[in-house]
Amino acid sequence: MERTAVNRSRPVAIWLLVGVIMIIVQIILGGITRLTDSGLSITEWKPILGTIPPMNEKQWMEAFNHYKEIAQYKHLHSYFTLEDFKSIFFWEWMHRLWGRLIGVVFLIPFLVFIIQKRFSKNMIRPMVILFLLGGLQGLIGWVMVMSGLNDENLYVSHIRLAIHFMAALVLLVYTFWFALQLLVPPGQRIFSPTLRKSMVFIIGLLVLQLIYGAFMAGLKGASYAPTWPDINGDYFPPNMSNYGGRSFSFFSAIINNPITIHFIHRNLAYLIFIFIIIWTIKAMKERSSGIFDSIKWLPLILVLGQVILGIAAVLTSPKKVPQHWGLFEWNAQLHQFVALLLLLSLVMTYYILKPKENTKLAQGVDPHLI
Repeated sequence: MERTAVNRSRPVAIWLLVGVIMIIVQIILGGITRLTDSGLSITEWKPILGTIPPMNEKQWMEAFNHYKEIAQYKHLHSYFTLEDFKSIFFWEWMHRLWGRLIGVVFLIPFLVFIIQKRFSKNMIRPMVILFLLGGLQGLIGWVMVMSGLNDENLYVSHIRLAIHFMAALVLLVYTFWFALQLLVPPGQRIFSPTLRKSMVFIIGLLVLQLIYGAFMAGLKGASYAPTWPDINGDYFPPNMSNYGGRSFSFFSAIINNPITIHFIHRNLAYLIFIFIIIWTIKAMKERSSGIFDSIKWLPLILVLGQVILGIAAVLTSPKKVPQHWGLFEWNAQLHQFVALLLLLSLVMTYYILKPKENTKLAQGVDPHLI
């Protein structure tokens, strides 16, 4: 009976992992879109018809003329030719197309699995939540784009960008967690309340760090302090409450001042690095076989790479050339990619560290965690 349940749920788990990979690719495409200033190139939201790009010169000129009406073109890209516009249009179109493809890849197997009766009753609610999160992500993306479709803003709101990014991460983690419930045997989970509580704290810090990473991206924050280990010559930059002729309140400074955001982002990185080192030292004392022993080093390796790539991105930010993919863009994009891997490694570690309560699985799914 148990064997039958596992066999029935394995295709579902593989389907979810494919979804995880596709969501990661979508987030990467979002990063490329941002780094190439492509996000405002499509000024309309057409969920169905938008799948087809302009097919002739007239349609291309119409799309280009819509782009010419916004501030980004007037004040930043006024030199653009039609070919320049096509290059940024491609990345935004690909980003949106991939999002639609994710919807198809989730929907069709979902219907097939219903027919095949591969879903147990306790899978239905998580599936519904999964689809709602996916739909919400598309809506948040358009609300974000709208913040830049005007005659004032050169880019989208960094706050809306952060919301869009975090919504994508919620979808990613939720899908990954669901897959873990189907793939990880109960015997591979271990009980260590100290390590589990510490991991909750680290994940909380990382979530805050990812929000500030989105703020950095939206405000082009790396270029405001392209030095390391200091921030423009100081550890505590003097202009965290007053920058660019503008005074900030405390709350406004921590969400709007690029120098303050830069300072917070850097120091959160140091804290996370230190706490993961401490956690890893404690995890070394935990003697267990299987998955935990294989992955307990992974967060430390990834956070080290993440810190190095963050420093590299900051130091190479002055080398950014408009409409050119160079060293800064590679560092920034890899920095984001490793952040995703770090988040997933922490989530997986947290899942392996089971709670003290009953963890008996039913039909391959942990009801306590759903």
